[in-house]
Amino acid sequence: MRKFAAAIFALLCCLPAAARDLLVIGTHFERVYERGQEGEIVGLGPEIVRLIAERLGHRAIFELYPWARAQALVAQGKADILVGPYKTFERQQLMSFSKLPFYQDQMVFYVRKGALQDWSGDYASLSEQRIAIVNGWSYGPAFDKARPQLRLDIVNSVDSGLKMLAAQHAQMFASNRRNTEPVLGRLGLSGQLAMLPRVIEVQDGYFAFPKRPAADALRKEFDAEFQRLVESGELKRLGLRHEVNVP
Repeated sequence: MRKFAAAIFALLCCLPAAARDLLVIGTHFERVYERGQEGEIVGLGPEIVRLIAERLGHRAIFELYPWARAQALVAQGKADILVGPYKTFERQQLMSFSKLPFYQDQMVFYVRKGALQDWSGDYASLSEQRIAIVNGWSYGPAFDKARPQLRLDIVNSVDSGLKMLAAQHAQMFASNRRNTEPVLGRLGLSGQLAMLPRVIEVQDGYFAFPKRPAADALRKEFDAEFQRLVESGELKRLGLRHEVNVP
C-alpha cells in the first residue's frame, strides 16, 4: 500500500502544473524588479517570468513589497515566485531556489571621497568603522562571519544608506553596484561618494518558490523553460537589453 501511495505521489509531482494566475513578488531592485513610469512592474526578472509563464499557460501577476516581507510571503506559501534573492543556507531552509541563477551582482563598499581609499579584504581592519547595510540583504559568507566584530547600522533602502553616508552618519555603506550607481546619480551624490575597488562578494540572483510539495511542479516546469532560455542565448540578450550582468 505504501509503495502504491508513493508511486501516485511521484506521478502527481511530475504532472504539468495546472494553468492559473501566479503571484510573483519582489522588491525594488534596479533593472531587475522595479515599478515603471506607467505603474507596471518591469525589469529583467519580470520579463523572464512573463515569457516562461506564457509558455506554460499561466498568467503572472506582479506585486512589490519591502524585501523582508516579500521573502516571508514566499516562505509562508502566500506567493508563488520571489524574484531576485541570493542563495544562502538560511534561505534554503525556507524556500526552494531555481536550478540556475538569472543575474549576477558585485557587492562593494561605498565611502566618502577623500576618506578610506582602499580595503585589503581584512574585516578586522574595519572594526572601528560604522557600516550601513540594507535590511534583509545577504553580503556573502565572509561578511556574515565577520558581522559580530563590525559596527553595523541597518537601513531600509539604498537611498537611505547613501544619504546616511553622505551625512557622515556612517563611514561605509555596503551595497551592490547595480542597485547603487543609478541612485548615486539620481541623488546627485556621484561627486561626493566613491566605490572601493575590492569586491566584497560576487552574488548570483535566483528565483525562489515556496518549499512545499504543491509548488514543486511549477518549479520544475519553470526550471526546464529557463534552461531553454539560457541555452538559446535569450537570457544573454535580455541581460544586455536591461543592462544587467548575467552568469
